[in-house]
Amino acid sequence: MDDLRRAGRSAVDLAVDHLAAVPGGPVWRPVAEADRSWLTRQPLPGAGRPLADLLHDVRDRILPYPMGNGHPRFFGWVNSPPSPAGVLVAPLAAAMNPSCAGGEHAGVLLERTVVRWLAELVDFPYQPGAGLLASGASVATVIAMATARQRAVRRQGHNVRETGLYGQRPLAIYASAEAHSCLRKAAELLGMGSRYIRTVPVDGAYRMETGALRRMITADREAGVRPFFVAASAGTVNTGTVDPLEEVAGIARECGLWFHIDGAYGALGILAEGARHLYAGLELADSLVLDPHKWLGVPVDAGCVLFRDPVGARDTFSLVPPYLRDDEADALGWFSEYGPEQTRPFRALRVWATISHLGREGIVRLVGRTTRLARTLAAMIEASDDFDLLAPAVTSVIAFRYRSVTLDPAATDALNQAIPAIVQGRGHAFLTGTRLSGTAALRACILHPETTEADLTALLDEIRTAVREATA
Repeated sequence: MDDLRRAGRSAVDLAVDHLAAVPGGPVWRPVAEADRSWLTRQPLPGAGRPLADLLHDVRDRILPYPMGNGHPRFFGWVNSPPSPAGVLVAPLAAAMNPSCAGGEHAGVLLERTVVRWLAELVDFPYQPGAGLLASGASVATVIAMATARQRAVRRQGHNVRETGLYGQRPLAIYASAEAHSCLRKAAELLGMGSRYIRTVPVDGAYRMETGALRRMITADREAGVRPFFVAASAGTVNTGTVDPLEEVAGIARECGLWFHIDGAYGALGILAEGARHLYAGLELADSLVLDPHKWLGVPVDAGCVLFRDPVGARDTFSLVPPYLRDDEADALGWFSEYGPEQTRPFRALRVWATISHLGREGIVRLVGRTTRLARTLAAMIEASDDFDLLAPAVTSVIAFRYRSVTLDPAATDALNQAIPAIVQGRGHAFLTGTRLSGTAALRACILHPETTEADLTALLDEIRTAVREATA
């Protein structure tokens, strides 16, 4: 234990020194060939090594090559810096190393609290047992869609757990053109097939067109396809757009569809000043996915799925017979009865520590600050003569495009495709690209609590430098 104590203190120093040095270093750097070889080609060690030696390798070979998301000028994807509280308690969760499948211990009981807290933050109606933590939105979406599939097939007098989808009419899923790819993965994994995912058009602000949704549902019914699931976005990853949730909820209710909301990134945007009206209808969802490891900064992995009704998920996943489920010692059952994971890590400690450290007021400040910076960046883009804003600033994602007065449309598109890699390689900022309406676009996601307006200026300057390099 003395070796562990000494190494533990060194590990803490390494972590703190790393976090302190991140803002002054490059956002991202390529991995040196010698270190790449070490990272990917190490032989299986025969004899064990001292803990101190392992830390030397971490210091010299691993910490120098972060993804970049800890830096204030990281604007790529939807990856936040780690919360200090989450970093602090992560080793303690590992020291306890419980399986949070169920039982009477701190990991399970604390998860009940943090799931309720997450529901309260976004004003989602919560009943005990109506939610659980998962690795992220991808697995949370599988849990939600599987639960919806079970309900849809039961309504036809069958049990998909017993008979599968054999002999069933195809089940159709509806999601906008801006929906996240995790919906397709879930549909393919659960046997519905990507052929029956209906891509609903979006309007000029990249919001789902509800008129088109209604027409597509009607057409499927007439063709003998069974509509069963509609997914709306509460903050897309491309533009931060929030779909017209209340309208989609009304159509789902009228047509008997499961109403799912992907709020993995953007659900917490409801806390931004003046944004609540955009989220009207969120409380009507049958299932809601949100990721604490996104806007909240909980160290990965930490996703969450919430349900209006706690019964559906348990009926979908539990292997405990219904007549044995009313155990007075724990009427809610085990978490493993509500999803596919049996051995489940102690995710709740990182979520609990992060929310406790920030408090509701701190979370509101974080969301407010990052959304205000996004609006500032949008204003800077609109005021420039070399950028075009492609979508309104709704959450903290900004989609835009470099505008060239000398290049033709095809060359301009190629230039916008090339910009992110050049910016990343320079190491002074980090952004990613995407495609909107068939053309290449740039996107900046602001999640870091220490990002400043000066960082936004630096980002645009880096893009301009990248353009000069690419066109030289």
